[in-house]
Amino acid sequence: MLYKKTDGVPEFEAYEYEPKKTKYCVCIPIINEGERIKQELEKAKNANIHNLADIIICDAGSNDGSTEEELLKQLGVNTLLVKISEGRQGAQLRMGIWWALNRGYEGIITIDGNNKDSIEDIPKFIEKLEEGYDFIQGSRFIKGGKAINTPLIRYLSVRLLHAPVISLTAGKHYTDTTNAYRGYSKKYLEHPEVQPLRDIFVTYELLAYLSVKADRLKLKTCEIPVKREYPKEGKTPTKISAVKGNSELLKILFKNLFHAYDVK
Repeated sequence: MLYKKTDGVPEFEAYEYEPKKTKYCVCIPIINEGERIKQELEKAKNANIHNLADIIICDAGSNDGSTEEELLKQLGVNTLLVKISEGRQGAQLRMGIWWALNRGYEGIITIDGNNKDSIEDIPKFIEKLEEGYDFIQGSRFIKGGKAINTPLIRYLSVRLLHAPVISLTAGKHYTDTTNAYRGYSKKYLEHPEVQPLRDIFVTYELLAYLSVKADRLKLKTCEIPVKREYPKEGKTPTKISAVKGNSELLKILFKNLFHAYDVK
């Protein structure tokens, strides 16, 4: 079914393979992740995740065969959303958030689709949402977490720059702030001072904004241990380019520090 663009929500097509079955959902933004998303979904199915939370693929227009209908059905995917409008990860997440809230989920868990993260840890996020937490940040750097084969430049940039600035902005200490493995409550996403469905969130602005806004609003937040594993060799799976992408992230980081994305 085609959904036309509205304020804050890109135009997209929705392919519902099953009705809403669970209280929470997992939104996975992807674009041509190939074998990586297949392997991630296989891990999820083996861990019975698809029976604990509906899996929603938020695709930006993959053409590599990884979103073939029968394949996704076999791997336990509930719904495929395909973004048609412009925009990158922020637009994909807005599409997923709109879908999830309109479908009546009580919370959303997000995770990258490149098979770096421990999707089998989804029950930990569900447990925290059930306990009333509004923002749950997955971290490989706290006790119980695992950081495997993390490239040195990424380790240093997160630990020495990104995490300190996000912590300063939020007013609370966080350790793994570039990690998109997170949980958000319906209460948080529907808070009138949050409003995540805005067209200003195009690339990585929404991740930075949602990292800090919950603490600014005195909502209930925490970090939980997860695993993030990079391949031992070969190209690092990422959509962030070394120069332009990281420069863009820095701009977003400091605009967020000075409240640029707050509801006006």
